[in-house]
Amino acid sequence: MGLLDGKKGLILNIANDRSLAWHIGISAIAQGAKCGFGYLPIPRAERRVRNAMEEGNFAREWLFPCDVTKDEDITSFFTAAHAQFGTIDFLVHCLAFANREYLQIGKFISTPRDVFAQALDISAYSLVALSRAAAPLMPHGGSIIALTYLGSDMAVPGYNVMGVAKAALESASRYLAMELGPKKIRVNTISAGPVRTLSAMAIDGVDEMFDHVRRKSPLKRNIDGDDVGNTAVYLLSDLSSGVTGDKVFVDCGYNRVGV
Repeated sequence: MGLLDGKKGLILNIANDRSLAWHIGISAIAQGAKCGFGYLPIPRAERRVRNAMEEGNFAREWLFPCDVTKDEDITSFFTAAHAQFGTIDFLVHCLAFANREYLQIGKFISTPRDVFAQALDISAYSLVALSRAAAPLMPHGGSIIALTYLGSDMAVPGYNVMGVAKAALESASRYLAMELGPKKIRVNTISAGPVRTLSAMAIDGVDEMFDHVRRKSPLKRNIDGDDVGNTAVYLLSDLSSGVTGDKVFVDCGYNRVGV
């Protein structure tokens, strides 16, 4: 029996076969879950996403476009999800964006107002908007998780405005956990170490970051997508039934080493 047998959930947004949403989807499906996926409706995106789903052997899973900066897109996505699944048991938030030009060392102080606002809207407020839409589909409770990074706790060179957005995301998750707790909906975050995803490669100095974490972390390696997927399964399953408002680090112990 799988840890997620009989459970249904939504994962937003899948981008390609290196994205953490892809790895979490593979892990959840392997443990028995039925998943639906969101993707950003931009030219050529659907073909890329469908190829990634075929690569992961879950091409038959439900897929629907969603631009989280548009309330009407969120409404359409959850209306369609309700028609497809009825109720759901979990929601996975794998959404983050900031203008690449300002993810460079020494550029944070230059961040314009619109770039700052866009990063917080897509990377943090979207968790609030998606949770609000998902809650009515969880009449018996459920689990919501979001992805974050150590740059929310510490100033990481080159992470810049994204670090600020992730700090807002984590704070939002705690407030959501408090308000949704009476509905038996748990909200947690996973703080993943560096992974070679498309978004990670936009960060200035990321190769040096990978090398540093590998050398300094207690496990002497970088994480991979499966590490995150396995932790996501734990947080989505009944094994974590007493865990909410928390942050789980998946970074080979790097966050605990004073270097």
